[in-house]
Amino acid sequence: MVRVQEIPINQIKRPLPRQNDPKKVEMLMESIRQIGQQQPIEVLEVDGQYYGFSGCHRYEACQRLGKQTILARVRKAPKSVLSKHLA
Repeated sequence: MVRVQEIPINQIKRPLPRQNDPKKVEMLMESIRQIGQQQPIEVLEVDGQYYGFSGCHRYEACQRLGKQTILARVRKAPKSVLSKHLA
């Protein structure tokens, strides 16, 4: 089951480092400032922990704007699904 909700940004683990495009982050920051976050990021919830693998530009933009929460599409998953994302 997937649900969309606000999640505290500091509770999302991002186990795979990504290199973000600074210009895209800046554009997203301006958009989020003006109209808010329009698209949720994708998050896996495994044993009560949140893991983010997509939406890295939106995540960084919200972080840099000092947002406490981020809109996320949350999908509960077992550890076996998480390990496939980390492989």
